[in-house]
Amino acid sequence: MRQSTPGNCPICGMTLQLASTIKPADADSHVHHQHSHSNESSPHAAHTHQSPTQPFTPVGVSDKSNSNAGTSYTCPMHPEIRQSTPGNCPICGMTLEPIIPVVDQQEEKELTDFKRKFWWTLPFSLVVFVLAMFGHRFMWFEGQTQSWIELILSLPVVLWAGGVFFKRAWQSIINKSPNMWTLIGIGTGAAFIYSVIATIMPQIFPASFTSMGRVSVYFEAADIIVSLTLLGQILELKARSQTSSAIKSLMNLAPKQARRILDNGQEEDIDINQVQVGDKLRVRPGEKIPVDGLVIEGNSSVDESMLTGEPVPVNKKVGDALIGATLNTNGSLVMVSQRIGADTMLSQIVELVANAQHSKAPMQSMADVIAGKFVIAVVGIALLTLFGWGLFGGEQGWIYGLINAVAVMIIACPCALGLATPMSIMVATGEAATKGILFKDASVIEKMREIDTLLIDKTGTLTQGKPVFDTAIANTALNLTSTEILRLAASLDQGSEHPLADAIVKAARSQNLSLSPVSNFESASGIGVSGDVEGKHLVLGNTAFMAQHQVNVNQLTQESEQLRQKGSSVMWLAIDNQLAGVLAVTDPIKPTTLDAIQQLHANNLKIIMATGDGISTAKAVGQQLGIDEIYGEVSPADKLELVKKEQANKRMVAMAGDGINDAPALAQADIGIAMGTGTDVALQSGQVTLVKGDLRGIATARNISMATVSNMKQNLLFALIYNAVGIPIASGVLYPFTGWLLSPMLAAFAMSLSSASVVANALRLRSKF
Repeated sequence: MRQSTPGNCPICGMTLQLASTIKPADADSHVHHQHSHSNESSPHAAHTHQSPTQPFTPVGVSDKSNSNAGTSYTCPMHPEIRQSTPGNCPICGMTLEPIIPVVDQQEEKELTDFKRKFWWTLPFSLVVFVLAMFGHRFMWFEGQTQSWIELILSLPVVLWAGGVFFKRAWQSIINKSPNMWTLIGIGTGAAFIYSVIATIMPQIFPASFTSMGRVSVYFEAADIIVSLTLLGQILELKARSQTSSAIKSLMNLAPKQARRILDNGQEEDIDINQVQVGDKLRVRPGEKIPVDGLVIEGNSSVDESMLTGEPVPVNKKVGDALIGATLNTNGSLVMVSQRIGADTMLSQIVELVANAQHSKAPMQSMADVIAGKFVIAVVGIALLTLFGWGLFGGEQGWIYGLINAVAVMIIACPCALGLATPMSIMVATGEAATKGILFKDASVIEKMREIDTLLIDKTGTLTQGKPVFDTAIANTALNLTSTEILRLAASLDQGSEHPLADAIVKAARSQNLSLSPVSNFESASGIGVSGDVEGKHLVLGNTAFMAQHQVNVNQLTQESEQLRQKGSSVMWLAIDNQLAGVLAVTDPIKPTTLDAIQQLHANNLKIIMATGDGISTAKAVGQQLGIDEIYGEVSPADKLELVKKEQANKRMVAMAGDGINDAPALAQADIGIAMGTGTDVALQSGQVTLVKGDLRGIATARNISMATVSNMKQNLLFALIYNAVGIPIASGVLYPFTGWLLSPMLAAFAMSLSSASVVANALRLRSKF
C-alpha cells in the first residue's frame, strides 16, 4: 500500500511509514499482508498489494527462499495424480514432478540420487558379475566362500541402490495398482532372496541344485538388474527433461529487471518482482519489455516472435499494447504497466502449456487399461514359466524356471507402454507454444486432426479487428448532418466493447466532437446497441436489429448497398424509432488471411464465414477470399445453431473467433479456436489459442495433431511389439527349437533400452514442426 500523504493502512490499520525509511526488519513485520486495494492518488497503485520483501514471483524468476511455494506436482504417466508436495505416484510409483518446471534448478533430485547410487554400486555389481562368470574357472575361492563374498558385495547394491524399487513395488501391491515396479521388485527380489537362502542354508536344497561345490546363486542377476534399471532411469530422466525444454525456454524469456520512472522524473532499476500495476517504465533499445502494458511515449519496433512465432518485428506507437518478455529492437519506449506476475501473457502461456503437457490423451486411457491387466498377465506367465520348467525341465529345471521367470517379469515391464503418449504430448505442446499455438489439453491435440469443417467469424479473425471509420450519411428528412450522426452514434457506442463501436468513437474524438453521456445502455451482442442520449432513445445496429425495433431502413437502402459492396460494415442509426442515418466502417482483411484460407482448403476443410455484418458486406469479403459458405447478419445464437447444424450432419466442426459474441459457438464446437488478440471470454471458451491471431496457425495445428498422433501410435506399437517378442524368448518357449534363453541381465538391459527408445522417438517430433 502506497500513498503520497501520511495515514493508516485502510486494510490492516497499521501506520504508514516513509518508504525510504523502511528497513528489511520493518518490512518483514508486514510480510503476511496481501491487501487488495487501489489508491487513485498514487501512480504506483496496484489492484493487488504485495509485500516489498516477498513480492509475487513471476514465471522465470526464482524465489530461492520459497522455491516450492504454490507448486503442484503430478505424475508424468498419470496426470490425474496431483498434489502440493513431492512424492511418488500411487498408481505407477514414479516420482512426481512439478507441473511448471524450475528453470534455475541444476538437476532434478531424483536424477542426482540415481546417479550417485549407480556409480557407487556399479563396481560391486561388476565384481559380483566377474566372480559369477569366471570364479569357478580360476578357483579364486572355495564354492561356499564365493557365495558369501557375492552376498556381502550385493547387499549395498540390492538393498541401498535398489531399495527404492522395492519400496515402489510394495506400494503398487498395497495400492492394488500393478505396474512396472511390481515386476521389477518381484523379479529381482525373487532372485536375491533365493540366493541369500542358498548361501545361508545350502543344506535345505536338493543335490541337483549344487554345482561347483555350492548351491547355485544368482546375485549377479539381481545386481546387474538393479544397476541396469538405474542406468535406464537415468537415461529416461535425462531424456524426459528435454521434453520440457520448450516450456523452460519460455520461462527464461522473463526479464529480471525493469527501469521505473519516478514521480520526480528520476529513474531507477528495480527487480521485476517490484513492478506494480500503473508504474511508468522505460524500455531502452535492446531491452525486453518487462511486463504487459501500453505505450505512452515513443515508438519502436518490437520483436514478438518468441511468443507469437511472427518473425517480422511489429511497429509500436502511443496507445499500442506491449507484451512482456518481447524484445524492443530500436527505439526508446515509455510504457505503463497493466498486467504483472501471473496475469502477464507469458505467465498465462506457460501455465496453459504446462497444464496441457500434463493432461491425458484419450489414447493414453486405453494404454493404462492395457498396462494394468498386462502386469497381472505377466505375473501369471512368470509362474507358468517357473512351474513349467520345474516340472518338465529335467534335473536343473527349477533353476532354469526361476531364472526364466525373473527374465519374463523384467523384460515385460510396461514402462515403455506408460510413457508412449505422455512424452509425445509434452514435446508437441511445448514446441507448438514456441510457434504461437496453445493447446488446452492433450485430447484437443488428438482430436484436431479430425476437423473437416471450420466456422470463422469475420471481424478480428479474417480481418485485422481494428476497423476504421469510413463515412456517415444522414437522413435529410430529419435535418441532421453527417457530423451529427457520427457524434450521436459515438455517444451511444461509448458503452460498447465491439471493435466497430471503438472505430466510431475514435473517429468522433479525432474530430473533437463533444460526446454526451449515455444512459439505459443495452447491448445485443454482435448485432447492435441501444440507449438514451440527450433525452432521445437511440438504436444503432444491423438490419436485423433495426427490424427488432421496428425501424424502417428503406430510405437509405441504395447508399448502404453501395458501401457494403466495397466491403464496408454498415450500421443504421435510429432516433426515437425514426431512421436518422447510416454509418460505414471498414475493417481491412489481414495480409495472412488469403494464404491461410488456401492452406485450409488444401487440407480439405469446408470453410464457413458467419458475421453480424450485412449480407452484402459479408459476401464482398467472403468471395474475395474464396470461402465456401457465407452468412451475414447473424447473432451469437445463429452462430451456435450453425455449429449444431454441421455437427448434426456428422461433421467435425472447429469454430474460430475472437469476441464475446463468439463464445457460445466456441464452446459448442468440437474444437474452439480463439484468437490470442481477442477478449478474455473468447480465450477461456477456446480449446486452441492462436497467440498472434493468424489463421495459418489452424493448418499448423492440424499438422501438429497428425504428427503427434502418428508418433503416439508408433510408441504404442513399439512397446507392444517389444513385449510380444521379448516375453516368449524370456520364458524359454523357443528353447526347444533354437536353444535361445534370455538371461535376466539382458532382459533388464532391453527393458531400459525400450523406455529410452520411446522417449527418443517422441523427441523426434521437434524436427517435424
